[in-house]
Amino acid sequence: MAMYSTPAQVEADYTTLFKTFSTGKTKNIAWRKLQLKRLWYLINDNQDDIISALRADLNRPVFETFASEIRSVKDHILEYLDRIDEWAADEIPNAGFLFTRLAGARIRKEPLGVTLIIGPWNYPISLILQPLIAAIAAGCCALIKPSEVAPASEQFLAAQIPRYLDTDAVRVVTGGIEETTRLLEKRYDHIFFTGSTKVGKVVQAAAAKHLTPTVLELGGQGPSIVTDTADVDMAAKRCAYAKFVNAGQICLSVNHAFVDPKVYDEFLERTAYWFEAFLGKGKGSGEGDGNGEFCRIVNERNWERLTELLGRTKGRIVYGGKNNRERKYIQPTIISELTSTDSLMSEELFGPYLPVIKASYQEACRIISTGEHPLAIYLFTRSTSQISYVLNNTTSGGLTVNDVFLHASIRNTPFGGVGHSGTGYYHGKYGFLAFSQLRAVVHPPSWLERVVSFRYPPYTANAIRKLELRKVPFSREERIEDQSVGKMSRGLQVLRWWLGRLGRIATIALLLALIDKRMGGQPWILQVLVDFVAKSRQTLGQ
Repeated sequence: MAMYSTPAQVEADYTTLFKTFSTGKTKNIAWRKLQLKRLWYLINDNQDDIISALRADLNRPVFETFASEIRSVKDHILEYLDRIDEWAADEIPNAGFLFTRLAGARIRKEPLGVTLIIGPWNYPISLILQPLIAAIAAGCCALIKPSEVAPASEQFLAAQIPRYLDTDAVRVVTGGIEETTRLLEKRYDHIFFTGSTKVGKVVQAAAAKHLTPTVLELGGQGPSIVTDTADVDMAAKRCAYAKFVNAGQICLSVNHAFVDPKVYDEFLERTAYWFEAFLGKGKGSGEGDGNGEFCRIVNERNWERLTELLGRTKGRIVYGGKNNRERKYIQPTIISELTSTDSLMSEELFGPYLPVIKASYQEACRIISTGEHPLAIYLFTRSTSQISYVLNNTTSGGLTVNDVFLHASIRNTPFGGVGHSGTGYYHGKYGFLAFSQLRAVVHPPSWLERVVSFRYPPYTANAIRKLELRKVPFSREERIEDQSVGKMSRGLQVLRWWLGRLGRIATIALLLALIDKRMGGQPWILQVLVDFVAKSRQTLGQ
């Protein structure tokens, strides 16, 4: 039996983190950078141990581990080191000249405090360290709870994190359901959870008792849609790849495929071909697992769940179907001739089964929109009108066209779900913001008191007139066809930016001209500036 953190140890860790945060230590940008660099060396120095841990937990191939648990985390750290000064800097809001320039309005990014990070078993190292990177960069302290379902990875993190990171600010606790339940009874400043929707509801309920903000990275039944215009071989190859990687045990995996009747049979044939190719010729019989390059199911409970679901299907197995309990191996399997009410469609599969449903892209959108919103949709098509239709008639955390997973790996884009597939975002700047409090700050000058003195009682009619808005630039008689809709061209955006900048300069010059006039200067300067400002505002449509 695993030796988990005792309640006394957890209490000591919890108390230490709150004490550390109260000192302000983690708000120091230099401290944050140093921790990120140490975390980079934690990965760099222990690559072989990470590969061994993932081999023990999931029979993960070296290439997959290097790509998803090593390279991705190191890249993530380097991105944060490159951008942390920019992201942590105060932002100046566009609040007008008075408040922006004279009253010093700004938005500070402050750390939320002590965060609890609960990780999953399918990517047990990277999906702990990526949110930890964001938490450190934002200046938070972190209590880390790795998944006990991946014990070798859990032990690696518990052993190595204290060796590399500041233990006053980052602590690792271990445990199962009972220990995690006790953790969730405590109050934190933030909780970041990656896992199933079922457990996500438990986390959200526990957080609600303390009004603790959460980011929930969940999953769902993410579909692919293969239309009649698709490159069918490419669609089959990439859907098979999605089911091959980590044996389909990915929240972003293709759960099932909707395939147009015109290309349905071809898709089945080509997907079977690519499964066989990925496993290695002659290795698709269930006796082999792609020369050791195919993951096993994480534990017997999940193996039994998957095999039981396949046993109840009304569909036809057109490829695969073999398994091995002792090795927790399940062969990649294609199931056809089933409906959206089949047993294989009753829950997120999280395994190497690919149910294929015959449906047009319009029918697929209708079915998708009647269920819970998925984390991802993968659309295979050559038609821009079909892309627009799917975007306009579905909701999902992200969408990739003619590939899988890619939307989750693009820099400077948010990653997260919607509804049952998650709440909140991270990756890059969005991760930094997930662990930050945006604090509005303004410091008006004392002389502004004369300008706003009308706000004090006793209230007068003249004071009310000062609150009246200028004439609105639309009329009561407008109809829907009168509305102007569309994006500004890039040229117009640039023009507006420059005119806005010139307008601010002119406003400052106008104030100087007023002062100049009062001191005996030439009034024509004032008139030129007034005309310039008026024309600038007219051009901008203000």
